[in-house]
Amino acid sequence: MCTQNARYRNAVTGIPVRILLALICLSTAAVACNIPVFRYALERWTPDNCQIYVFHDGPLTDNDRRVVAELESVAGGERRLANVRLHQHDVRQQLPADIQDVWFDARPLAENHKGQAVYVARSVVGQGKTITVWQGTSEELNRTGVLRSPVRSELAQRLQAGHAVVWLMLKSTDDTRNEATRKMLNSQFERLATSIELPEGIGLPGSELYSEVPLLLKFSVLEIDPSDPKESFLVKLLTGFHPDAVADGEPLIAPVFGRGRALEVIPASKLNPDLIEDLTVFLCGACSCQVKELNPGFDLLLSSDWNTALFGEGTSGPPARIEGSQRADVPVTIPIPTGKKRR
Repeated sequence: MCTQNARYRNAVTGIPVRILLALICLSTAAVACNIPVFRYALERWTPDNCQIYVFHDGPLTDNDRRVVAELESVAGGERRLANVRLHQHDVRQQLPADIQDVWFDARPLAENHKGQAVYVARSVVGQGKTITVWQGTSEELNRTGVLRSPVRSELAQRLQAGHAVVWLMLKSTDDTRNEATRKMLNSQFERLATSIELPEGIGLPGSELYSEVPLLLKFSVLEIDPSDPKESFLVKLLTGFHPDAVADGEPLIAPVFGRGRALEVIPASKLNPDLIEDLTVFLCGACSCQVKELNPGFDLLLSSDWNTALFGEGTSGPPARIEGSQRADVPVTIPIPTGKKRR
């Protein structure tokens, strides 16, 4: 576990977010479009998949077959209901070379649960970095909220309702620190919502909006109870970045935008008004780099049909962009939508 925690930190937090944001700005010769980063990500960035491996020795049990069928239903088809990719392997057969290490790490668990399949969830947490976040049996997969949880369902609803940035706060055991962090965030949200200006030219050719979701400068805090068993998967993911801070009783903060992309996981002791403003200004500024992989952050596993929620039934989203182009294949000028009424 210690080795895994070190890999967490190296994957995402090796370079401070402020420096990463500065490098993105400096490396871009010209602004690609005038759509805010948070909105561009919402409409156009497909979340990275969480890879779920199912290892079994012989035929699956009836219960495991039901669980695998559910995973297949959300991972496949034209309407993907979760950013999940499923891999199923009978360990009696020769395993592909690229997953033998995954099975090696899961094998002790399998030996303790003879006759049951073992599930391993691996997520992308940085450029080219994929790590094991969770492993367990089918019962644990449902109980610990791997596929879905109340907080992540609420997160998706807020993003689809037009919240620009939802700041996840993993509460600590120290209520005083929790309250101080909560007050700092909400105080800055009130100020930034009226002081930040959206980029000019939104809706013009090259900067079209395609969803009726309202374009708002709305920021909110969504708190996570670390003792809630339904949030175990999310808690395990976030605490892996800063286990020492969690052990010291610090809350962890993660600004989330787009379709569930967390910009960074920040211990409360590192959070201050200037950093909150820097990150918010970046996410609300013109999208200078349209390539998701060149931007900081990592994608959370969320169960949601994003295209239907954003663009309506039977639609596939905005037209594709030609690589290197700043415009859609067929430019369309539309007004900034007022959006549907949502909670």
